Amino acid sequence: MDINSELCARVYPLSGIGRALDYRVPSSIVGRLGIGSLVKMPLRGRHESGVVLELGMEPELPREKLKYVSASEQPFPVLTPDLVALARWMSTYYACSLESVFEAMIPASVRKGMGRRILQHLRLLRKLEAEELATLEKRAPNQLLVYRFLAAQPEGKSFQKAELLTRLNLSPSCVDSLVKKGVVEQQHSAVERGAYDDELADAEYVAAEEHELNDEQQAAVTGLMDSLNAKEFRTHLIHGVTGSGKTEVYLRVLKEALEQGGGAILLVPEVALAPQTVGRLRSRLVASGVKTVVWHSHLSDGERYDAWHALASGEARVVVGARSAIFAPIPNLRLILVDEEHEPAYKQEEIPRYHGRDLAVYRASLCKALCVLGSATPSLESLYNARLGKYRLNRITKRVDDRQLPLVHLVDMKHEVHKGQGGATFSRLLISKMQDRLEKGEQTILFLNRRGYNTSMMCPDCGYVAMCDHCSISLTHHKAEGVLRCHLCGFETKAPEQCPNCRSGAIKWKGSGTQRIEEIAHKFIPKARIVRIDADTMNKKNLFRSILGDFRAGKIDVLVGTQMIAKGLDFPNVTLVGLVDADISLHLPDFRANERTFQLLVQVAGRAGRGERAGEVVVQTFLPYSAPIQFARAQDFDGFAEDELRNRQEFSYPPFRHVVHHLFRGRNPEKLAFYAEQWAKRAEELLGPEVEIRGPAPAPIEKIKDSYRYQLWYFMPRVTPFMPKLLELREQFPRDKDVTEVIDTDAVNLT
Repeated sequence: MDINSELCARVYPLSGIGRALDYRVPSSIVGRLGIGSLVKMPLRGRHESGVVLELGMEPELPREKLKYVSASEQPFPVLTPDLVALARWMSTYYACSLESVFEAMIPASVRKGMGRRILQHLRLLRKLEAEELATLEKRAPNQLLVYRFLAAQPEGKSFQKAELLTRLNLSPSCVDSLVKKGVVEQQHSAVERGAYDDELADAEYVAAEEHELNDEQQAAVTGLMDSLNAKEFRTHLIHGVTGSGKTEVYLRVLKEALEQGGGAILLVPEVALAPQTVGRLRSRLVASGVKTVVWHSHLSDGERYDAWHALASGEARVVVGARSAIFAPIPNLRLILVDEEHEPAYKQEEIPRYHGRDLAVYRASLCKALCVLGSATPSLESLYNARLGKYRLNRITKRVDDRQLPLVHLVDMKHEVHKGQGGATFSRLLISKMQDRLEKGEQTILFLNRRGYNTSMMCPDCGYVAMCDHCSISLTHHKAEGVLRCHLCGFETKAPEQCPNCRSGAIKWKGSGTQRIEEIAHKFIPKARIVRIDADTMNKKNLFRSILGDFRAGKIDVLVGTQMIAKGLDFPNVTLVGLVDADISLHLPDFRANERTFQLLVQVAGRAGRGERAGEVVVQTFLPYSAPIQFARAQDFDGFAEDELRNRQEFSYPPFRHVVHHLFRGRNPEKLAFYAEQWAKRAEELLGPEVEIRGPAPAPIEKIKDSYRYQLWYFMPRVTPFMPKLLELREQFPRDKDVTEVIDTDAVNLT
């Protein structure tokens, strides 16, 4: 073939080069390559992996100087063209390398070259004579066990090697010996992994039949169907109260997208929400034969490869998962659904620091697909976009079957503490209602977004507070383990019986965590079956799903938990929800503190009264007259949104401007402060008056894992025009090896 007619490819190496390189493509793999293919190519004397960005372009160097791509790693592209375009945009918008984006998009098992699973089967070739059997019995009894097992199988039938060895508790060597003797034949067969035979294959199948829609649900479905049939990019915001049947609306439009031959992504904020969602979806789609893949961070390499292969090959067209599922390689993507779109869990806190909801909107625009955002408490950013006309708003104001929203009781804990003479954890109202629910055979959820037993240890005699040696926070008391633990770095030490500073025995344990709430609940309702769910207890795979299954089945009376149980879950027999301390998120140094508090109260309250029985919520607070608590009590989202947007506009906070958080970390606080100050001066000159810079200043948590932290804030009208300037400054600014820095666009975690 004439060298000038050979196909050329522009490949981005996954090896730290930081730029794309051109290669020639051998004719043997031309038909297998496409945009987004993962290939092997020679680089620096080795063979490295890379992603094809372009095909058929004119190379930058003369063709005769180009090397050949050596192999294609998979039989089809690992990324769809829209994912390649999304990666390019993410690299600039989120100030990260293209390589880091590709590593987030392509599962490690795929990058490592995992392929189809090879199964080995064993089949008996010949029967042994009596003399041979006697020899085996004397010299190789394990080989005799294998022989007898295979001889007992129907004639000509093979048996899987791994299963045989497991059953007989033997090593492979005894099988290999029989194979060498010609007694047993070992057959190899490549099989496709079944991504849909995953850990949720036995998830509870619920809501298999379509429900009759009320007028508001039907209006939402009609609007979504119109946008889907238009086959152009549109974004809808479904604002539906808790228990209003948003999931049923999702399922109707998803089924239509599949019937049109397209694929769909359904994002949920937490892995914990997947079992019920997957159960509903699979039960609805089982008749059509459409496969649903589950995708989240807890999958093993093999399970992740299963999921990826099924989607990339077209075997499955639906994926349900947490934020990383937005990278699912679905070829004909027609619909992206983002449930509980307001949740901070959609923001990735490691490089690349993307927001799953925002990527959903951008990817839908690349695919000319429909994006649906749903929530009972939409983020103010999404609400603002709806008011600007960028999103179409669909309201659902009634619960399914006209069920009443729960009755909310506010308890002023200042009075409870006074009457209780020194520190009530449960109000008298909450105790009486828990006891009442237990007698009626109904269930209760107790919510406290703080794990551990006590939040701190202090000495009243000398003022000593037990602090982490490596972070600027107090240690949390975990009574069951008898330790003080840091929830940032994991440092722990034995809980002392006297003050380490002055040796006083009068140490005080302050604050309550979920461990203590569980213990106190047992005292007031000793006959109740109480289970705690938090990061300390959920350390085994599938344990969370198992506990939720027991709770739904009525085997648990009271569920104590953190934010893991605060949203999205549907338990018809829960008629009481207790918010033990509703003020925690109000005290955070975060302009979103009011919004987070309001959302949390409404979402947690929404777990009550989802069945035929009415629900009640007891909100314990020391600030009963604060705006978010009063608005949440009245379920007045519109009132809260107007009040909060007015405050945000006054200070030009999001959604009126974008905020970019720039964090500097180092071991020397003086050097770190000087470095951040010099950077801020240069940035102010480069970015100009359109960008307001605040700081530098120490971060609210000044030290984590022995590194001090300084921060800058950039408030800008748009990110796209200014981020390249920041990246240019990053390249030009004199680096200090002792200082690391992180740029977080549209930051969610401000501590």
